[in-house]
Amino acid sequence: MELPKIISVDDHVVEPAHVWQTWLPEKHRAKGPRVERKRWGKFKLKKGAKYEMTEDPEGEWGDAWIYEDKVIYVQKKFVAIPKSATDGDDVSTFDKTVMTMTAVTYDDMRPGCWDAKERKKDFELNWVDGSLPFPTFPRFCGQTFYEADDKELALACVQAYNDWMVEEWCDPSIGINLPLCIMPLWDVELAVKEIERNAARGVRAVCFSELPTRLDLPSIHTGHWDPMFAACNDTGTTVCMHVGSSSTDPASSRDAPAGVGSMVAFNNSMASLGDYLFSGKMVQFPKLKIAYSEGQIGWIPYALERADTVWEEHNAWQNSKRLCPEPPSTYYYDRVFGCFTWDRHGVRSLAEVGENNICFETDYPHTDTTWPNSKEYCEQMLEGVPDEQRYKILRGNAIRMLELDRV
Repeated sequence: MELPKIISVDDHVVEPAHVWQTWLPEKHRAKGPRVERKRWGKFKLKKGAKYEMTEDPEGEWGDAWIYEDKVIYVQKKFVAIPKSATDGDDVSTFDKTVMTMTAVTYDDMRPGCWDAKERKKDFELNWVDGSLPFPTFPRFCGQTFYEADDKELALACVQAYNDWMVEEWCDPSIGINLPLCIMPLWDVELAVKEIERNAARGVRAVCFSELPTRLDLPSIHTGHWDPMFAACNDTGTTVCMHVGSSSTDPASSRDAPAGVGSMVAFNNSMASLGDYLFSGKMVQFPKLKIAYSEGQIGWIPYALERADTVWEEHNAWQNSKRLCPEPPSTYYYDRVFGCFTWDRHGVRSLAEVGENNICFETDYPHTDTTWPNSKEYCEQMLEGVPDEQRYKILRGNAIRMLELDRV
């Protein structure tokens, strides 16, 4: 049987330069996000998932987002595939070595990074017919607008992004992009209204932070987020938490090589899963679905085993059964989605990780992407896996997670 077409539950959209200048109310456009082209020197990743960015008259050209009259983000080659990575647009020559932490312009990136119709072309040749895109300029759960000074403008920016996402990027005539919206993190009641507004027009996924306390927001244990969870529970909206949505990257030490953080990035997903399994929220909101985007899956079987062991063996002094009357793994199966790119080990643990719980992602256009060879990679990864389970991993679980009208 031929491999099922892939529905990728984690890709990344490089927002076109016109988004906020088109979709914001006119009164907000002067201070709203806009793009300027400048020359840039070297970049340095700082604490909080921000960059040290310095203009350099001899540097490389790069398109920068200006917001509230400040430079917030500069487009970079390791986030948006440069044209130089595919010689003469020959995708068989895709060379990730040119995807460096250096500036790039829209003109010099692969158009599929920011143009919906061009993305469709890139995905069709990659055996993908559905894609859930996380933000770039707003960051993984809208931190850019949460950190802004003018919250009236910030709310308008959140709404404008969601309107663009639903009406332009996910235009049904294009037919491949699936809407993933953001919310105003600073006001839970406004967040509820935005979730409900988008759910009414078919959106079934919203971005949230894996560990909100790292953003100086209340934890999920406080009850602060209960109205948001209730809205997601009632509308079938999946809470999608991308690695890095806490603006932190686990590492062994401050001077650890960059690869350490990327290797252990799943640690935040594991900590977050512990929060949800022991918090009682999965009991309180019995239809709540959560997803760990780019969190990978190989760690999940042990995490579930340990959670159940702790629940049983330490209850006398931890009193976990007060909030969770059933073993924590009970609340995982069918309701928590592990999303992965490269994880053959996790697939070999399918019985424990759950055939109804995992979804594949292509991570286009980041350096973890399997594009343009996702089909070939999946054929190798899923060799020997029964057809029914292959369908679930590549497609069926995503359809259920996002409540899609697809087969």
